[in-house]
Amino acid sequence: MNGENYTTLEFPSRSANESFARTAAACFAAQLDPTLEEINDIKTAVSEAVTNAIVHGYPDRVGKIKMRLKIKENQVLEIVVRDWGVGIADVEQARTPMFTTGGEERSGMGFTIMESFMDTLRVRSVPGKGTTVTMRRRISCRIGR
Repeated sequence: MNGENYTTLEFPSRSANESFARTAAACFAAQLDPTLEEINDIKTAVSEAVTNAIVHGYPDRVGKIKMRLKIKENQVLEIVVRDWGVGIADVEQARTPMFTTGGEERSGMGFTIMESFMDTLRVRSVPGKGTTVTMRRRISCRIGR
């Protein structure tokens, strides 16, 4: 694919929109002709990022989530998930496996899962102003494309 392509989605932080975001990301990524495994990895990472925004960004209210999808050079898919919620006081601690602020029902593995399915993961957050998660994944070129 020559050049960049992108789209932006904005939706309320309702749990029903997690599956919408996951599916939209998979559909957008399809133009790179990913394998089924790559599509599943993308869907899982997006699911974790959006769920974090819903559960941790807006623990007591409905807020806004924005997801930007971009195709960059060399078959790289960039996914940015942003919220304007409570933010993260200590990003390094939040990225530690098993750490959670979401109660007993949360595993504390969201960032670890995102990191394992994507090539890069960057988390920026300001307490009281929100969090931005940027993930990138290079989609392999298959023979015959």
